[in-house]
Amino acid sequence: MSNDSFKTIGNALKAANSILIFPHVNGDGDAIGSAVALCRALRKSGKTAYILVEDSIPQNLKFIALDYATCNFHVIAEPDVCICVDCGDYSRFPKRKDKFLSGKKTICVDHHGTSKPFCNYNYIDSAAAATGELIYKLLAEMDAPMDKEIGEALFTAITMDTGNFQYSNTTKETHEIVAKLYELGIDANRISIELYESISPEKMRLESKILSKVQFFGKGKLAIGFVSQDMLKETGAKLEDAEGVVSQIRSINGVEIAVLVKEKEELVCRVSLRGKKYADVSKIAESFHGGGHKKAAGCTVEMSLSDAIKAIEEKALESLSEYAN
Repeated sequence: MSNDSFKTIGNALKAANSILIFPHVNGDGDAIGSAVALCRALRKSGKTAYILVEDSIPQNLKFIALDYATCNFHVIAEPDVCICVDCGDYSRFPKRKDKFLSGKKTICVDHHGTSKPFCNYNYIDSAAAATGELIYKLLAEMDAPMDKEIGEALFTAITMDTGNFQYSNTTKETHEIVAKLYELGIDANRISIELYESISPEKMRLESKILSKVQFFGKGKLAIGFVSQDMLKETGAKLEDAEGVVSQIRSINGVEIAVLVKEKEELVCRVSLRGKKYADVSKIAESFHGGGHKKAAGCTVEMSLSDAIKAIEEKALESLSEYAN
């Protein structure tokens, strides 16, 4: 895969006056953190910049989103540049596709191994632990003004996509970049409390219900949990409150592939997949037109909850059988 340089991408941003930033749907810490850091840096450079979203910002990320994100498609009528971060395909921001294409130039900065170049300028690096690492490098190349707020947004991006620096994607360079963020005066403890220690009672009740219903297959190597609309009503939780539970399922001894199937509506389910040691869950996601990383991937399937669970179970067991020997 041939990437454009950060210098080329940086020059395109420097030449623009108005920029719209596109994180993927159901934005996670990496997507929102990367977008916020880029948006603030662009504004500090005198640009008109906004993050365009089509759904709500998760509660635990609102502390960094502030006034950067909007659902107003007309906030910039004719953007000079539209840049997507942490996503490498139109399917990751379906309702905003036409607005993205209205940009005079389009840019993609992403770290998913399943992504392919699709914009005027692209930088896709699956070796990066988080898109936040790539945005840091881009801003450094641009000699953009960075401050504590930008640093905290980037720290959010990196800590969440590395599982608080526990996942195998964490590298020496990851820590070197984070060390630079500390020099900006970030408050890592405050960020960690916001991200990991501000769980609502509703979320806790939902997590308890999900974990109590986890099923095991393939001699305990596959564990599948689910969230139904009825479970949300019973606990008073929102679908976004299920985020992070799939990692708890993966932490169970003996589990190699963890799955969480979330019923968004009657015939639409979102699926989160996690691998522990050797399984490549991105291949499972790709078979359902999704994508992601070897150890963390996802997809959306247009099936009932029961059918989705069965379909994912079959594909995951098939995947595990490839590693039997």
